[in-house]
Amino acid sequence: MKVNIANFKILILLLIIIGLSSGCNENQLDNNNKKSSVSQIHTGKPIDQSIANHAKEKIITKDEITDVRAVNTDKELLAAIKVENFDRFRLKSIEKTVTSDLEKMYPNHMVVVSSDKKMLWELQKIEERLQKNKTNKKNLKKDLKKLKSLIKEQT
Repeated sequence: MKVNIANFKILILLLIIIGLSSGCNENQLDNNNKKSSVSQIHTGKPIDQSIANHAKEKIITKDEITDVRAVNTDKELLAAIKVENFDRFRLKSIEKTVTSDLEKMYPNHMVVVSSDKKMLWELQKIEERLQKNKTNKKNLKKDLKKLKSLIKEQT
C-alpha cells in the first residue's frame, strides 16, 4: 500500500512538471510568431503603401519592438511602434534609432516615428480604411496632418 502511494505521488509530480513546462513552451512560441504578424497594406494605384510596408518589415525585426503601424504619402512616412514593457525605459533612444534608420532608407520622405498608443490606434484605423479603399489621397493627407499635430502637442 505504501508503495502505491509513493508511486502515485511521483506520478502526480511528473504530471505537474510536464504541465508547467508545456505552458512555458507555448509562451515562447507566441514570442517567436509575433514578429511575423505585421499587417501589409495593399499597394494599389490610388495610394501606394509599399514604402510603409517595407518600413514595417524593417522595424519589426528589432527585438524590443512588438508591433508596428505605418502609413505613407508621396513625401511623408508616419510610423507608430509598440515596445515591450521592460524596454520602455529606453523608449526615446529606440524611437531615435528607428527614426534615423528610416531616414537613411527613405531620404526623400519626412519620417515621423512615435511610440504613443493613440498614434498606434489611429494609424491602425487609417490602415484599415486604406485596406478597404475607403479613403483617398486628400483625406489621407488630412488625417496624417492631424496626427502630426497630435504628436507635436505631446512633445
